[in-house]
Amino acid sequence: MKFTLGKAEKLKSRKLIEQLFEEGKRVKSFPLQLIYLPIGHDAEFPIKVGFSAPKRVVKLAVDRNRIKRMMREVYRLNKYLIAENITNQYIFMFIFTNKEEPKYADLEETFKKICVKFLSKIEEDGQN
Repeated sequence: MKFTLGKAEKLKSRKLIEQLFEEGKRVKSFPLQLIYLPIGHDAEFPIKVGFSAPKRVVKLAVDRNRIKRMMREVYRLNKYLIAENITNQYIFMFIFTNKEEPKYADLEETFKKICVKFLSKIEEDGQN
């Protein structure tokens, strides 16, 4: 598996994003929240992903952009944790929910926790 985050892996479709927020299920591990939806899409990789740091939570654009950059990097290096354990195609949205800027190590640890929670939840639901 390549440790890249190419254009085809990014969630950009407004329709898919709206559908994700309407029908998606949530997994939380402070300060991250994962909204996911099993849905077929045209990408080669099984996951299309988006990242968000809401303006209501993180006021300065500089800080929001830095947080999203860190989340993308953490995902890029650790996406194998999810991709190797799923068979269906999914769309994801990672949302940052803390007012303070995280340290990279803390964000990576939280990401790994949220991956474990996600995998156990889809295992319970039988969606794997």
